[in-house]
Amino acid sequence: MRIKDEKAMLAFGRKLAAALQAGDVITLSGPLSAGKTTLVRGLLAGLGHKGEVPSPSFALVQPYEMLKPPVWHVDLYRIEDPSELDELGLDDIAGDGALLVEWPEHAGRRTWSNALALSLDVLEDGARALTAEVPAAWEGRWPPR
Repeated sequence: MRIKDEKAMLAFGRKLAAALQAGDVITLSGPLSAGKTTLVRGLLAGLGHKGEVPSPSFALVQPYEMLKPPVWHVDLYRIEDPSELDELGLDDIAGDGALLVEWPEHAGRRTWSNALALSLDVLEDGARALTAEVPAAWEGRWPPR
């Protein structure tokens, strides 16, 4: 899928929000400035969030518990060892709400088998190429409308 600019990325995130359910995990991979956090901003806006959406690069986990479903925005960029994930308690959160995980490759061999795995690449013209690995749990919900 080709996403031409920031406005289109935000719109895609809003569409994705309509398909999001409690228990979902969405992983977001791609280089710095590929649009991962922009996509999350659109998704959160689509769920009704009105405030700022900072990148959780330093906090690691940014909760949005008042949304339906509750969402936890996770950034694993600074994780150096997959064992550090145990301290974040992400497995406990996943059943009650949705996890949006940037930089999932920093989790090492640990995976979220039910995750909608999205990958963003920057194209020469500045647009983004979005590819998805769609698990069975997302059948009928992907692509978002």
